[in-house]
Amino acid sequence: MESAKSDEAAAFSLLSAQAVRERARRMLAIGLDDKLPNFRIDLRKLDAAAELVLAITRQAYPTLDIPFHSRWRHFALGGAIRWTANARAEFDLAIVSVLLDAGAGAQWRYRDLASGTEIGRSEGLALASLRMFEGGAFSSHPGDPLRADAEALENLSVEKLAEGFQVSAANPLPGLEGRADLLRRLGHTVAARPEVFAVADTPRPGGLFDRLASLAKDSALPAPTILTELLHNLGPIWPSRLTLGGVPLGGVPLGDCWRHPSITTGDATNGLVPLHKLSQWLAYSLIEPLQRAGLNVADIDGLTGLAEYRNGGLLIDTGVLALRDPADAPREHEVSSPLVVEWRALTVALLDRLADALRQKLKLDAVALPLAKVLEGGTWAAGRAIARERRPDGAPPLKIVSDGTVF
Repeated sequence: MESAKSDEAAAFSLLSAQAVRERARRMLAIGLDDKLPNFRIDLRKLDAAAELVLAITRQAYPTLDIPFHSRWRHFALGGAIRWTANARAEFDLAIVSVLLDAGAGAQWRYRDLASGTEIGRSEGLALASLRMFEGGAFSSHPGDPLRADAEALENLSVEKLAEGFQVSAANPLPGLEGRADLLRRLGHTVAARPEVFAVADTPRPGGLFDRLASLAKDSALPAPTILTELLHNLGPIWPSRLTLGGVPLGGVPLGDCWRHPSITTGDATNGLVPLHKLSQWLAYSLIEPLQRAGLNVADIDGLTGLAEYRNGGLLIDTGVLALRDPADAPREHEVSSPLVVEWRALTVALLDRLADALRQKLKLDAVALPLAKVLEGGTWAAGRAIARERRPDGAPPLKIVSDGTVF
C-alpha cells in the first residue's frame, strides 16, 4: 500500500506545467550534450528562427498588440460571437472545441454557410465545432442550445459528429472515431464529478468555471492552476494511456505523457515525459473567459509552449533540430515513439529560448511579451508559413500517425 501511495504521489507530480517544463529542459540538456538518439540541436540556427517569427508577427500585428494564443482567435473567423456573456457557456464551447482540435490533415475542409468561408485545419475545426455548438448539438436541453452537458456528450455518435464536420469519403477527417469517443468520455467524466462540474447547474464542462472561481484568492488565479485542475479533473477522458498509482488506488491517468529512454529518475516516473499539449491549449483558451468574468489570471508564463507539429515543425524547418537519420523524415511515426516524444519535449524547451531571443530583439520583457503572445504572433504561424514554403501541401516535416487526441 505504501508503494502504491508513493507511486500515486509521483504520478500527480507529472500533472503540472512545471513538470512539463522541467522534463523538457532535461531533454534539451541531454541534446546539447549530443546524447539524444534521434535529434541533433544547432542553437546557432535559433536566431534565424527568431527572425522568421518576428517577421511573421509584424505582418499580422504591426503594432505588436498581440492577443493571447487561444481557441478564441479561430472562432473570430466565423464572425462575432454575440452570446459570450455567460462564462459557463464559454467554457463549454472552449472545452469541447479544443478537444476536437487534433490535426485535421491536408484534405479536410469545412464549408461555413454563415460566413461564406471554406477552410481546413485548425481554423476549420474551430468553425465546425462553433456551428455545432450554436445549433445545440452538444445540449440535451432544446430550449437552451448554447451549452454542452454531460447527457448530450455521453450520447454523441460518430455519425452526428461526421455530419457536423461535413466528413465524407471525399472529405476525410483523421481520427473521427477518436474525437467522438473523447467527447463521450468527457460527458461520462463530467457526470461522475458533480462536486466539480455541477455546483451551479446540471453536470456540464462549463461547471469547471465555478470550480476555478472558488480557487481564486482576492480575484486572482494562477494560470498553472487552470492546467492542474484540468489534468486532475479531466484525466479520465484520455484513452488507453499510461497510469501510475497501483491497483489499490485505481491508478492516476497521466494523459499526454509518454516514455523516453533518455529521461532517468529515481522514482516511479522514470522514463516519463509529460507534455499535456491539448490540456495546455485548453488552459490558454480558458484565460479570456475568466478575465471577462472579472478574475485576474496571473503567472501566464507559468504555462509552457505547446508540443505540437507547427511549433516543432518550425524548429526542424529552420535547422534548429535535425534528424540523426534523414530516412526518418518520410517514415510514419506513432505519437508514442521515442522520436516523437523527443521532438515534442525539445519543442517545449526551445520555445522558451526562442521567446527570450524575440524579447531581446524587441527590447521587451516577459510581462510585455509573455509566451502566450509569442505563440500567437508567432511561432505557430511561422511554423505553418515555412511548412507551406517547403512542402506543397503545407504538411509538417514529420509524418505522425494521429488518433485524433494528441495532434
